[in-house]
Amino acid sequence: MVFSGHRTRKRFGQHWLTDQLILDEILEAADLQSEDRVLEVGPGRGALTQKLLASKAAVVHTIELDRELVVGLKKRFSDQTRFSVREGDVLSVSLLPPDGLPLNKVVANIPYNITGPLLERLLGRLGQPVRSTYERLVILLQKEVADRILARPGNSSFSALSVRIQLLAECKRICVVPPSCFQPPPKVQSQVILIEPLNPQAQLEPLVAKRVEILLKTAFISRRKMLRNTLGKLFSIDKLEILADGAGITLDDRPQEVSPSGWVELARGLHQSEFFR
Repeated sequence: MVFSGHRTRKRFGQHWLTDQLILDEILEAADLQSEDRVLEVGPGRGALTQKLLASKAAVVHTIELDRELVVGLKKRFSDQTRFSVREGDVLSVSLLPPDGLPLNKVVANIPYNITGPLLERLLGRLGQPVRSTYERLVILLQKEVADRILARPGNSSFSALSVRIQLLAECKRICVVPPSCFQPPPKVQSQVILIEPLNPQAQLEPLVAKRVEILLKTAFISRRKMLRNTLGKLFSIDKLEILADGAGITLDDRPQEVSPSGWVELARGLHQSEFFR
């Protein structure tokens, strides 16, 4: 076995997904066709990599931080001309394969401690979305974070993260992954989600997106308070009442009760007023 001498490293957040049914669900969600070029983040010992290479995908490029695993992956897939691996931190190394051509799909079983920074690298931020060619991301992450990404207004998990991600992409739940599906088992439940970044035409105008970000940071810092008590510190209540009504919300709402579209409409109204001039 090419990985027989390797031990899992806690500092790298290594938990190997071994459940074949879950691996198959990830592959099905990726919907790989002959023209697809795939980035796999954190291939580990290659359980999912093997399935990706058995698909129609034209290229499977992986990025792995653990040097020993990189050596093992090169040995395991040495006969696969469609496979490549780059050693390094996915938050800082180039994401492109050796041929330098763009990739259009991402599959990732990511260490939970880099979820936020990695999503930002792959999707960008409000006002600064990534100008990438990614059409589809299939991500395995901690269930608590996945629930926040997918949550709808009024749900206890709905947060500023929910609004940010939902304004950058369409998101869908694929499956819940219990600890028993990993070796060694993590201490938390996991979940696979599908993220499809919005095309440039559907993205927010940069200035409006920045206004949304200001509103989110101000309101969600005190998520249990009504909007009049948080946003009222920044803007005139009388004017806010008018703009909130136009956005289909009230200042008696709490931030987790306002939909992404509500935040956008409020930001547009504020942008058109003297507040941001």
